[in-house]
Amino acid sequence: MDQAANLRKLTETGTGLKLVQPQDAVKKTKIIAVASGKGGVGKSTVSVNLAISIARTGLKVLIFDGDLGLANVNVLLGIIPKYNLYHVVKGHKSLKDIVISTPEGVDIIAGASGYSQLANLNETQRNNLIKGFAELDRYDVMIIDTGAGISANVIGLVMPADEVIVVTTPEPTSITDSYGLIKSIVSQSKDKNLKIIVNRVRSAIEGKKVADRVIDISGQFLEVQVENLGFIFQDEEVEKSIREQKPFIIGAPRSKAAACLTRVTHTLLQTEGGYTDEEGLTGFFKKFFSFVDFKEKEMEERMEEDN
Repeated sequence: MDQAANLRKLTETGTGLKLVQPQDAVKKTKIIAVASGKGGVGKSTVSVNLAISIARTGLKVLIFDGDLGLANVNVLLGIIPKYNLYHVVKGHKSLKDIVISTPEGVDIIAGASGYSQLANLNETQRNNLIKGFAELDRYDVMIIDTGAGISANVIGLVMPADEVIVVTTPEPTSITDSYGLIKSIVSQSKDKNLKIIVNRVRSAIEGKKVADRVIDISGQFLEVQVENLGFIFQDEEVEKSIREQKPFIIGAPRSKAAACLTRVTHTLLQTEGGYTDEEGLTGFFKKFFSFVDFKEKEMEERMEEDN
């Protein structure tokens, strides 16, 4: 039986896995940020399908569209939300009012048109958001689909997360930008739980080669350990799923990409990641706003020095 067939069999038999939590830990939401050094690598597609794959193990999963104005998550699921984060930060709706339950088994919080940067919210709007997340700690996992690149908004969402998944492809520019993202994260903290997924590979050998390259240069020059979660094959079913707005893990469960994603899910859920904040989702966003405020102050100080 070849590798693809083995992976397909794994998909069909189900996972039977449970989320690994630290011993004696109080049950709380695990926060996983999915990021990429550049756009166009399939980050949002990976986020959505990974969330569904995790939910299939019996865990309750929430996807937060951290890319906000671009609203990739609801588009990939074929959903047009009536309300989004805009209505929450304006105080018109509570956060639980805008959570959308999907037939795929995951809940989503759609991005807010007109608020491309969470960092730009005023104090009242921030408090509305933090208060809202205090009511959402019933989830086992929250996946944040961040924007691409290394903006303060992206790094701010990455830093408080329990785990960070960097999505890259075999393209040289994607590999370079992935290293740049990891470098930006490590410059803020060397203790982040970093993982990598190589998307759109033509062979298992290529997937391992790309992952090893990122892992090796990160270890050599940044002195940080990056874990290889696996790879996802280049697959026509993925492109078809995007056009049809139906995740490939649902629409093409026997595809090579779906089999790979199931293996990635196994690896992810069998790895114990530290829970970094006792306040759960509210603590996450308090840390986010503290980070972006710090970066804004740092930038202002640099401008004053230049003048």
